[in-house]
Amino acid sequence: MSVSALNADFVWHERNWREGGNGVGIADGLFAPADAAAEGSHIGRFALPGMPNLHSHAFQRAMAGLAERRGPGDDSFWTWRETMYAFAAALGPDDVKVIATQLYIEMLKAGYTQVCEFHYLHHGPGGVRYDDPAAMSLALIEAARDAGIGLTLLPVLYMTGGFDGRPLGERQRRFHHDVGQYVDLLERLKPMEHAMLRIGIALHSLRAVPPDAMRAVLATGVAQDMPIHIHIAEQIGEVQDCLAIRGTTPVEWLLDNANVDARWTLVHATHLTGHETQRLARSGAVAGLCPTTEANLGDGLFPLADYLDAGGCLGIGSDSHISVSPVEELRWLEYGQRLVTRHRNIAARHAGDSVGATLWHAALEGGARASAQPIGRIESGARADLVVLDDAAPLLAARSGTDALDSFLFAGNTALVRDVMVGGKWRVRNFSHPRETQAAVDYRRVVERLAGA
Repeated sequence: MSVSALNADFVWHERNWREGGNGVGIADGLFAPADAAAEGSHIGRFALPGMPNLHSHAFQRAMAGLAERRGPGDDSFWTWRETMYAFAAALGPDDVKVIATQLYIEMLKAGYTQVCEFHYLHHGPGGVRYDDPAAMSLALIEAARDAGIGLTLLPVLYMTGGFDGRPLGERQRRFHHDVGQYVDLLERLKPMEHAMLRIGIALHSLRAVPPDAMRAVLATGVAQDMPIHIHIAEQIGEVQDCLAIRGTTPVEWLLDNANVDARWTLVHATHLTGHETQRLARSGAVAGLCPTTEANLGDGLFPLADYLDAGGCLGIGSDSHISVSPVEELRWLEYGQRLVTRHRNIAARHAGDSVGATLWHAALEGGARASAQPIGRIESGARADLVVLDDAAPLLAARSGTDALDSFLFAGNTALVRDVMVGGKWRVRNFSHPRETQAAVDYRRVVERLAGA
């Protein structure tokens, strides 16, 4: 095995920085024991594991900023959703590939090295099937390959329009599968897995997946080792509907009716009781938090302090891509708590703890679990994903391992991610991705056509 070596002044290890040392060994796209590495090249002062993005709807990047005009009444998630449906109606596989390629390059340049794509735009307008039922999924796989980002593709099961079992509306028919069709899609995609691609299960929400359908999918052979993601308790209206029809809240119902464990990611989980917070933390599931989207949609605030005190696991996602930045997701995860509690340094639960280090470590751990990939850590056998910060940035002047992450996350808006490696290959060098110019041209062409339509 040929081992190459890279050295940095400070390398993130477990929960903190390791200064100097033997460097980082890389072989066959994985981190290798450092003591097996020959003398290596110096890559910078600060090298971090790449951040997983655990929740993405790629096509929504192209509509970011188009739902910021007030309607005739009070606007909410539900009015935003109608705008999103209208936008999605015009998209085909080629459009989705172009949009996703642009988005995934933006993610890499921001420091994301893996994305969990919660993919429900399966069919053509009105639900008309493409000749290849996997056409939209394949477009996303090709986009991730072209960009060079790791992908956990999560095809979505979406069957009903509410807890009462109402049929999907006209604009939702593009999302529909029955259980048999959905399992067929998973079985088609599963053999395509490789080091940069995992396939998983996404249950859109409890309102969109009837209980019998959920149980049937989870009982199939293809589902047994897959990660499982679900939207849950994002909106008060969703919680109220579940209470009215099922007699309990969405999170309580799921914990009572499914074997929720470390394979599960509960996306948003915004509206939790204290009891649910404790149960979710004990389950080992990941709370998938998307603070910039949750703020943009007016969802609410997750009970961060109580969840961390209970030992809960969390990760971050950019969701609707109103912002594409792990810095901004983690910054606003903390700032939201400060605004509502009127205190500071909420995520740091013990005296002397760093907020930046606490949040970065938590998001690495939860994102890796949600992605079902050996990522988020610099240690032997993990995929070689690295983020190198900019040595020349004034914001990092005179910073060391004790305060570099706090400065990275909480000091200004200058881009500090200089170089990004995924699977042992440099994808971003000196702030530049080799495909970014052509990707931007293609993206502009698609968005201009969509605007005309």
